[in-house]
This record gives sequence, C-alpha cells and structure tokens, in this order.
Amino acid sequence: MPAPTLAPSRFADLGIPPPLVAALEQRGIETAFPIQVATLPDSLAGRDVCGRAPTGSGKTLAFGLAVVSRMAAPTRDGRRGRRHASALVLVPTRELAAQIEEVVTPLAATVGIRVASIYGGVGYGKQLAALRAGVDVLIACPGRLTDLIERGAVDLSHVGIVVLDEADRMADMGFLPAVRRLLDRTRSPRQTLLFSATLDGPVDKLIRDYQRDPVRHDVELGDDRGSVAHHFWRAETVDRVELTTEAVTVGGPALVFCRTKRGADRLAQRLSGSGLASAAIHGNRTQSQRERALGAFRAGRLDVLVATDIAARGIHVDSVPLVVHFDPPADATDYIHRSGRTGRAGSDGTVVSWIGREHLGAAKAIQRRLGLPAGVSAPDIASLALTGRARTRPGGGRAKAGQTGGGAHGVHVTPGGRPAQPNRTAPRRRRRAGRS
Repeated sequence: MPAPTLAPSRFADLGIPPPLVAALEQRGIETAFPIQVATLPDSLAGRDVCGRAPTGSGKTLAFGLAVVSRMAAPTRDGRRGRRHASALVLVPTRELAAQIEEVVTPLAATVGIRVASIYGGVGYGKQLAALRAGVDVLIACPGRLTDLIERGAVDLSHVGIVVLDEADRMADMGFLPAVRRLLDRTRSPRQTLLFSATLDGPVDKLIRDYQRDPVRHDVELGDDRGSVAHHFWRAETVDRVELTTEAVTVGGPALVFCRTKRGADRLAQRLSGSGLASAAIHGNRTQSQRERALGAFRAGRLDVLVATDIAARGIHVDSVPLVVHFDPPADATDYIHRSGRTGRAGSDGTVVSWIGREHLGAAKAIQRRLGLPAGVSAPDIASLALTGRARTRPGGGRAKAGQTGGGAHGVHVTPGGRPAQPNRTAPRRRRRAGRS
C-alpha cells in the first residue's frame, strides 16, 4: 500500500541513537527524507522491509542508519568484535559500493563499528587486509564476494542483517542467482532489507523467497525534488555528435549515455575534439580511472561524462543540469535510472533523447509507460538555455552532505517537457580554448 505523504521528521524522533544523531547534525543533516521516515521505525524494530524508492531518495541513509543503529544497540542482532561480518550490504556496481561506504563509514565510526567494501576491478590486497583486520558491516558486489568466499577469506555464517540495494538492477545484470546463493550462506533467521525502484518480476520472487512477512513501503519524492523537462528529439546517428556538442554547450554540463563501451570511448573522444572536456566510464575502466573521471566531473573540470548503462546507477553527483540519451535506452526502466541523475537535491534538470527512425516505436512505448507527453519533434537546442542560465556545476546542489533528493521514479515532467516547437535555430557552438 502506498505510504501517505510524510512530513519531515528529526532522526531522534525516529529512534536513532544520540551519537548518530549528533554525527548527522555535524554534517548538516537534521531532518529525514520520506523513505527514511517510512522505513526506519520498522527496520529498527527488526522487521523485514521492502522499499520501493527512487534513485536519489535518501535510501542509503535509510538502511545505513538502521544497520548501524541495530548493531550499536545492547541487544544487537549480531556480535561485534568478530573477524567476520555481522551485516552484509549487496549492491550491483562498484561505484555504488564505494558511495555507500563513503556515507556509512563516518557514522559507523562514531559507535565503533567497522565498515569495508569489496568489489571487482581493483586488486585484492587492500580488501583482504581489511577482512583480516575484522569487519562488522561488509558492502559487496556479488561477483567479488563469491570469489573471496571461494578463497576462504569471507564467512557469511555470522551475518544476521542483510541489505539488498537496487535489487532490480541486480536482476537486470543477471546477479540474482549469485545473490540467492549468498543469502543461503547467511544466518537463519535474519533481518532482510530490500530496496528497489521496482518490486515486480524477479524482485517480487526474491521477496517471497527470502523475506519474512516484510513491511512494504512505496515512497515517491516530495516537493524538494527539482523540476525535470523531458525532450524526445528526432536525430539520426550521423547528426548526434554535433547536436550533443551544441546541447552541452548551451545546457551542460551533462551526463551522456551510450549503450556500448566502445561507443562511449568513441563519443568522449569526438566530444573532446569538439572542444568539450570529456571522459568516459564503463566496465572496462579500472576503478581508479572511474573515480578520477567522476571526481573531475563533480569538481566541474569536465563538461561531459559519457557512461554506459552498467555505470548509470553508480553515478552519484548532485546538480547535474543535463542528461542526454545519445543511444536511446532499451526500455522505460533504463530511462528512469539514466534520467534519475538529474533533478536531484532540489535542482532542476533536463533530459534529452535522440530518436532515430528505428527508435520511434520504443520512444512511444517509454512515453506511454511513464506518462510523458507523446511525440518526437525537431531539436530545439536554444530552449535549453532557458534553464541552463540558472544552473550550477555538478556537485553544487543544495542538499546536505550525505542526503540527496529528486530525480527519479516516477519521472517528474514539467511543461518544459512537452515536445518543442521545430525548426528553431540552435546557437553557434562555442569552443573552449585549451580544453581537451
């Protein structure tokens, strides 16, 4: 049953221990977001929870605070001080694992709880050292975790609290068989918290098989989200690089999504050649390369970050003004998760999709599924300047550290999302001297 509209609440009123409340206040976080207000009382009571929550809704703190609070309590479900973890957070991507670790670690440290993350794309040395030193909360991607279990470095038999974050994405990426095997290695009974943008299909089966009488919470973003305009513009492949350059020049900085790794690399090179500071991230990049590119984009040193769908959910950057679907998404779910990178933390945003002749049917299906205005029109690059003038660089949003909001599911449409009037002249592209 959908949750009612929830007023902001203070964390102390939700049962968060005073040391954690103080740590949140030191970071400027004083009021809880709706997903936190909805789920924390049940999570803290030890109930299984399944939460349908959009990207950017604040669910990392929702489950992070629940796990840390329960482990810090005198009657905690699990014992600290062991070598092996008592709580496990499973996520689909290494970027998301690193993001969660960044949010949870300083809070956990205030009550003496140790946090570590393990994921592929990096060496084993530091991760093995962290495991040997002892871990209370383990944040992991299924593949690397399975590998380390087979090496005898991880034992999940002490895990009494499990979080499955972005379960729908793990289903999309084919991780659910591994997730099931990992859950079977944990304690029984245990507390299982599941968060996902959708709760149907294989995610629903996971809920039925691995949760005990779960409390379901469906939370949409409130008035703190930004307004997001959605444009579906006609563009054949040959024209998209130039149109993307013009769109970013007028309305950027931007996240641009491609379907393939090779396509992302090629597009980043071509955009750099057009005078836009650009970088690509995808599964073939090392973790350090991906972190450097994300850091440069957050700091405003890049005009464009080109990414594949695999990387989409791990990108955590507030105040991205523009998202461009260079290659149209495969379906409405991918559209939601790509587009959810803008309109976060109360900032407005724009989503532009380039639609070729072969994509008209798919675009119509996405519009119908998400309730977006129907139709595909000619590009209206000049219209992007209207909102672009008021934008900030990525990372410059109004959200407090550790809290984000806005952006995602369902997709928020403003009057600016109606099909633009055709045949308006785009401004001349301006070159950035010395940028590459």
